[in-house]
Amino acid sequence: MELEKFYDKAYDWILRNGPGLILAIIILLVGLWVIRLVKKGLARSMEKRKFDTSLQPFIQSLIIISLQVMLLLIVMQTLGIQLTILTTVIGAFSVAAGLALSGTLQNFASGVLILVLKPFKAGDNIIAQGQEGIVSSIQIFYTVVTTFENKTVIIPNSKLSNEIIINVSRQGNRRMDIELKFNYGFDMQAVKAILEESAKSSENILKIPEPRIGVSALEPDGYKMMVNVWVNAHGFIDAKLNFQEKLISDLKNAGIKLPGM
Repeated sequence: MELEKFYDKAYDWILRNGPGLILAIIILLVGLWVIRLVKKGLARSMEKRKFDTSLQPFIQSLIIISLQVMLLLIVMQTLGIQLTILTTVIGAFSVAAGLALSGTLQNFASGVLILVLKPFKAGDNIIAQGQEGIVSSIQIFYTVVTTFENKTVIIPNSKLSNEIIINVSRQGNRRMDIELKFNYGFDMQAVKAILEESAKSSENILKIPEPRIGVSALEPDGYKMMVNVWVNAHGFIDAKLNFQEKLISDLKNAGIKLPGM
């Protein structure tokens, strides 16, 4: 008798919920198949458009997970599961997580902007947060910079997206400014000719744009000459050290002394 009641209840439950269960299973299987196609299509599309490789895995995961969550909610709705309590719990959790991870989310959003807008890229020489060095890598939450002292500096991306960044190497070359002071006893044109010859014969100095040399200041005890030359952005410090040594050597060989020499 009890067994018959159980069969009757089971039969009634199948008649009442069977169609919805079958429909939910069909929706789940079709949905998973569609999501798999979308994932493959995304990968091909990003590869074809040469999307940033650092950003590809994240974007793909974000879209696929979002689709999977939507599919789960549709399946639950089809089964007749009430989502009111679940929605409230998810909402409360989202608010709490958002407050706890506000700084992290800001770094994440900034990382996405940097990867998309490309104010700098790996290999660029930048100055940011009082640090100068070569960008080693750009991650979602932070950027790694290697300084010329071989220090590894990790900068949160929010600091790079909201404050000034100087990209020293983006243009390819960089101007070097050197100011020298001379006594009025040394002829200005002769000094200028020596400086011009030093710039032309220096290996690290670019021929174009041409060097610019002239008097930058007149003082009671002498005049100052400004030397503007262009060098490759990468290797700027080495080029400056070598050129300054050459200037001093060429001036000394010509019998022209700098103050204190």
